[in-house]
Amino acid sequence: MLRSVAALVLPATSPFEFATLCEVFGVDRTTEGVPPIDLRVCGPVAGEPLRTTVGASLVPDHGLEGLRGVDLVAVSATRDREFAPEVLDALRVAAADGATLLSVCSGSFVLGAAGLLDGRRCTTHWMNVDELRERHPLAIIDPDVLYVDDGDIITSAGTAAGIDACLHLVRRELGSAAVNTIARRMVVPPQRDGGQRQYVEQPIPVCSADGLAPVLDWALEHLDEEHTVSGLARRARMSDRSFARRFVAETGTTPHRWLTLQRVLLAQRLLEDTTLGVDDVAARSGFGTGALLRHHFRKVVGVSPVDYRRTFRGVPA
Repeated sequence: MLRSVAALVLPATSPFEFATLCEVFGVDRTTEGVPPIDLRVCGPVAGEPLRTTVGASLVPDHGLEGLRGVDLVAVSATRDREFAPEVLDALRVAAADGATLLSVCSGSFVLGAAGLLDGRRCTTHWMNVDELRERHPLAIIDPDVLYVDDGDIITSAGTAAGIDACLHLVRRELGSAAVNTIARRMVVPPQRDGGQRQYVEQPIPVCSADGLAPVLDWALEHLDEEHTVSGLARRARMSDRSFARRFVAETGTTPHRWLTLQRVLLAQRLLEDTTLGVDDVAARSGFGTGALLRHHFRKVVGVSPVDYRRTFRGVPA
């Protein structure tokens, strides 16, 4: 059961992620049938202002003692990476007392510093994955998903994924009716599968102007055409072997995989910005058939083209 929540805020906290915790757990919706949840905002010292990332300050009503005895300790995002020993001790005590721990975005670094992610499945914002892995090598980090539910520890990726993780926890503890009510008030989907990949547009690698860059630029303008390694190598005035070797060296992937990724990215934009059917999107992006588009799209993005469009455009399937 979810009856009490302690939202832990620290210096350099992010107001949006903190507001997410307040919106999901702190708004009284008992008149709509949602069980009451006692939200207490906790900081290192009660009443002591904490700077945020946007030039404003937060003043927590509770100190670290507020973490004791709650059902959930929710750690908001922070840009800091070094944390006071008493903060980490309070988290360890809360975990030992049986509280569920939830982190939003970079709040995972706080849990990691407390040693609570060692040997546990977790995630964080895709931009912070390498740093989290370097700082906490014993953590089992999944860089692609929106959130990870590892029982008594739930971690989420950036911003909107924090909403998904919070609503997932409400569903787990209070049921579908409660989470549907909260989501309807927030005007967000009541559930996005945590296994969905983080929607990250991967930039085109920087390639040398005397070799691959013109070829890649040309390929991007002609993604709807069929391409072979031999054809691209001729355009680059290289042998097939030299072209393939240099392509991997400069982009970190093979020509086939790069083309597939760029076609998926184009398909994403078409699904977001047009009303084209799946077969037409497949033709425009170079997959040829809707079946081939669905195969590669799900493999790269983690959801079907129709589900992606429903989430990001709202066009009826």
